[in-house]
Amino acid sequence: MGLSRNIMGVTSTSHERKQHPRDILYTKNYIKLNKTKKRVYNNTNTDTLFNLHLRSPEKHNSGNGMTPTLTTIILTTTLFTFFLHHHHHHPPTTTTNHRRSLLNTTTTCSHILQIPPHHRCKFATSHCSTHSNGLINYFSLHFCIFNQTQSFSIPFLTLFIILHFYILVKTAQDQFSVIVTNLSNHLNLSPTVGAVTLLALGNGAPDVFASLAAVGGGNARTGFGAILSAGAFVSALVVGFVAIYAAPFAVKPGLFVRDVLFYLTAVVVMFCVYVSGEVYLWQAVGFVVFYVFFVGFVFWMDFGGDRKLKRGGSEIRSVDDDDDVGDRKGFVRVECENGSDLKDFGRMQSGFGIRRAFDKMSKIWEVPVSIMLKLTIPQSSPSEWNRFYRSANIALCPILLMYSCKSFVPLNHPIVFLLPNIHFPLWLVILFASSSFALVHYVVEKKPPKTEQMPIVLTGFIMSVFWISTMAGELLNCLAALGSLLEVPPSLLGLTVLAWGNSVGDLVADVAVAKAGQPAMAMAGCFAGPMFNMLFGLGTALVIQTANVYPEAYELQFHVSIVVAFVFLILSLIGSLLVVTWCGFRVPRFWGFCLVGLYVLFIAISLIIAKLQF
Repeated sequence: MGLSRNIMGVTSTSHERKQHPRDILYTKNYIKLNKTKKRVYNNTNTDTLFNLHLRSPEKHNSGNGMTPTLTTIILTTTLFTFFLHHHHHHPPTTTTNHRRSLLNTTTTCSHILQIPPHHRCKFATSHCSTHSNGLINYFSLHFCIFNQTQSFSIPFLTLFIILHFYILVKTAQDQFSVIVTNLSNHLNLSPTVGAVTLLALGNGAPDVFASLAAVGGGNARTGFGAILSAGAFVSALVVGFVAIYAAPFAVKPGLFVRDVLFYLTAVVVMFCVYVSGEVYLWQAVGFVVFYVFFVGFVFWMDFGGDRKLKRGGSEIRSVDDDDDVGDRKGFVRVECENGSDLKDFGRMQSGFGIRRAFDKMSKIWEVPVSIMLKLTIPQSSPSEWNRFYRSANIALCPILLMYSCKSFVPLNHPIVFLLPNIHFPLWLVILFASSSFALVHYVVEKKPPKTEQMPIVLTGFIMSVFWISTMAGELLNCLAALGSLLEVPPSLLGLTVLAWGNSVGDLVADVAVAKAGQPAMAMAGCFAGPMFNMLFGLGTALVIQTANVYPEAYELQFHVSIVVAFVFLILSLIGSLLVVTWCGFRVPRFWGFCLVGLYVLFIAISLIIAKLQF
């Protein structure tokens, strides 16, 4: 995982360290430039990890949709437009290309503790928010509002981190995954194809945005670290716990070998590119094309290929036609007593003190967060239709989308509206127009639609992406500020707090599915999902960066922690492939313990490296 030595901090506000000569020089430069009212940006590399995998809900029924080809084009265009809009800033005033709030905030504020205490509030206010798309300036909270008192600011920032986690989980599980499933049904995609396309996007959207943020901000090491740490967690720890609590169980040979081999190939190729120290445009495009090829291969196996290859030689039919999700995912269903298993899992889950604390904390803001999401994300199901919420969607969605595009069109852009000589800000015009339509809708519309409407589904999809991306950026910004104040490398926080916190929903959901009698289905997303994040998420970010420097190569900074993450990820994949194949495509329980031990060893080595590097 990517490491950093650039976020500096102190553990006490009453104790000031001796200033190093370079710190004195930095302070003099800051004061001098402040007098002349010029900005100085002392750019340093900063590394913050973020990974989050969320499991999609069960299959939902929906009506027929529009033509799959047209809808696919609309979705693709919307996604890439949203990527570009949300990860680019206003044109910078310096030669540095600022593209993401997290990276710009941390690189600008990394040396804030080297500035005299009486200048820190002003510095945090001017430098930590000027080029930031974040909603909150977390450095200003500490240095201005809390007057540099860590006993108040640290708990407050911790609550912010928990809140951002909760909103991310709530949005992805209750909104985004449901909408993605409905889109898959509208496009008439089978569960197998939908799992490697739309559902993979639903599970990996935060990682995709985090990769675009990191690489887009000139810190490719962060993007590599986030993707690799997520892959190691899922392929080792999640698969390990599924094996421990549900093994032995059988998997379909063809589908299991397909997923593991494709993912292993992608990791090895990415590792070779990283070791070379540079990536060209054709290589970056190749990553995305490779995933497209994987989707095509899955489509061929599911529809037009050899049905025997799809079944992988297994003589056991997994499920009947009415319960085809597990079958199309490509795994054999293992029957068990669901009731007792779920009780056992409930006892297992209750053993996690952190999880219980998170559940208690979530109840406090469950109602306001749910209301906020319903006000801004339209519900596509007619059974969930509400006239007030739908009218609020019409009023609020346009202004929020305009906020996400403020890098291209400023919210205060003057618009001639109604009167020729009077100019109104753009945001006010949009809010007035959308509120007028909302009022008309509330008065006219009395009954819900009879079927799901594709425009509503697409709007819900876009707004879910907006909230996931926004909360991901806020989480990263808050973590960077907390790491700076506690003198903890953000990479270390990402390796522990973020990796476990982001993936605890993944872990709990997969183990629940495994204990409920679907262990092979629980493993289905443990390979295709991380591969999507690596090839599509990180690949898309590299395509953007290599296109900017074409025909030159985009340089990658070498770091030993990234190599360690690559090695452990490759070992877990090769081990799973060999052991499961050797055992007749049945997952043994002992291998689950081995995978958990492998992940513990990975964490230990990564922590040692982080300690030595900081």
